[in-house]
Amino acid sequence: MSATNGMKYRIVIEQDEDGMFIVKCPALPGCLSQGKTREEAIENIRDAIEGYIESLKKHNEPVPPSISEETVEIHA
Repeated sequence: MSATNGMKYRIVIEQDEDGMFIVKCPALPGCLSQGKTREEAIENIRDAIEGYIESLKKHNEPVPPSISEETVEIHA
């Protein structure tokens, strides 16, 4: 079972001037990764987040809470 089982964290994906996808998790300072494709970058940040959370737990540091989001439909 992974450290982030059932937890959700917001990520930000940007493409750099070389075409690489850079992805970071704002809730976890310094937690970032990259990939040649969006899919690869997302998979890589997933691994980075799991490692980050495992490290926090190992050092008895607080783990930022999982996010909860809702959507609303509007008629515009």
